[in-house]
This record gives sequence, structure tokens and C-alpha cells, in this order.
Amino acid sequence: MITGGHRNDGALLAAVLADIRVPRLAGGRPRTRPDAVIADKAYSAGTYRRALHARGIMVVIPEKSDEIAARKRRGHRGGRPRSLDTTAYRRRNVVERHFALTKQWRGLATRYDKLAITYRAAVVLAACITWSRI
Repeated sequence: MITGGHRNDGALLAAVLADIRVPRLAGGRPRTRPDAVIADKAYSAGTYRRALHARGIMVVIPEKSDEIAARKRRGHRGGRPRSLDTTAYRRRNVVERHFALTKQWRGLATRYDKLAITYRAAVVLAACITWSRI
């Protein structure tokens, strides 16, 4: 989903999750729920976690250091530490490398395009060219 740069990601999480369609190899109805969402510490807020847990999606997001400190300050009322699948979290670098590759396209990195459809077309073109090189 393409929005203005000032828009909060959390406001669109439900819409992004609703748009997921993963085709099945054997045919049939596409999957609409990923196995897990892997993100960095910026997305460790409760709104993201609650939305993902409500859909039954595994959350692979580390806690921020201030969240850990606040939980420890509360003592036993702070609850248990959130679990983190470190093996799955290590695979996040594949996505980060793709973002770094996409940012080499100056028009995409600086968002010169005025229209969302033009920007999306540039993203698709960049992805196609990157994919054809592989």
C-alpha cells in the first residue's frame, strides 16, 4: 500500500494484512495469512502485536530496550519477556538487502513521483529488472 510519507504504518496494518494473497503451488484458494511477520524493533508496539496475534500470525519482533527496562521496573507485574525466534529473525536481512538495492534507484529513494500509480510502477519496474538480473 502506498501512502504519504507522514502516514503511520500502524494505521494501514489491517489493510496490508487483508491484501495478502499467496498462491498455492498445488492450486486452489490462495493463502491469506502468512506464517510469521518479521520486523525490526520499530514495530514492537502493542498495536502491531495485537493485530498479528488476532489473526494467528507469529510475531518475530525483538523488544525495544526501553520496553525491557519498563517491564523489569514493574517486577513480577511486568510479565514475562516476549519470545523471539532468533533463527527466523536472522532471515530479515534478505528483505533489508532488497530495500537497500531498491534505494539505489534515485527516483524511488527520494520519491520524486507525484502520483502513487507512477511510484508503484517504478517499484514494479525496479523489482522486475532486479529479478531478471538474478
